[in-house]
Order: sequence, then structure tokens, then C-alpha cells
Amino acid sequence: MSTKTGQCMCGAVSFTATNVPSEFGSCYCDMCKRWTGSRMMGVHVNSDDLVVSGQDAVSTIKSSDWAERAFCNKCGSGLWYRVTEDPYANGVSIAVGLLDDTSDMKLVTEYYVDRKTCAYDFPPERQQLTEAEVIEMFAPPADQGDSSK
Repeated sequence: MSTKTGQCMCGAVSFTATNVPSEFGSCYCDMCKRWTGSRMMGVHVNSDDLVVSGQDAVSTIKSSDWAERAFCNKCGSGLWYRVTEDPYANGVSIAVGLLDDTSDMKLVTEYYVDRKTCAYDFPPERQQLTEAEVIEMFAPPADQGDSSK
């Protein structure tokens, strides 16, 4: 268990979570796929172990008879999934992508695997670009002099 910090894309919502396990899960249900645009990867923490700053930017939507989802109402980032019915109502599943450091974490459980499609497979022959390579792709062309003369 460790302490993790994180935030939404715009920084309006930030948090510190304690007693965070190193194992997380991934869900392929239709609601998670639509909510994230991909799959939900979340780590469960007890509500008492989560301190949120920017609570005024947190909005929730009831997504099923037993759960709700929180998001930043400034940038739209999905924050966490919370079961509202016992016995799981004591915590939230924080979106792993919001965490500042995930180097010690690993995926151990996948939910709704019968809803998983080939879109979630990573073929070995795929192109992989580093941060520097992507930034270079979108950099403006080098100054080639003033062509108006």
C-alpha cells in the first residue's frame, strides 16, 4: 500500500489517496467504454483514504442502479467510479490515468471480458513513439528565412 497523488487534466480537481494497493483492474462494460472512450482502469481505495481538493469542480452522474461516476465539470476528466450499494459502498475506483506515478502498479483483474474486443489488443508490430518523437511531429517547421523579400 502506498500514498498516491493525482489530478484531472486541467488541475481543478486534485487528490491524495493513502493505502492505495499496487494492483488495479480494467473494465470493458459498455458504460465504462463510453465513459472513458476506451476502458476504465481503476484502483480501489476506501473513501476515508481519499482527500480531494477542488470539490466544487466534482460532479457526479448516476450511471446504474448501483453506481455513480464522478468527473471534473471544468475539463470533463473522468475521476472515479463509486458503487453506491453495500457491500462495496465504502470506496471509489480512481481512474489510474489520473495518478502522478503508477510505476509500482500492475493490472491484475479484467471485468466484463466477454465485452472486450480486438480494439483492446496491442499487436507486437505496432508503431510506438516516445514523447520526444510526438512533440517533434507537431513542432512548427524550422524558420527558413523571410520569404517576403
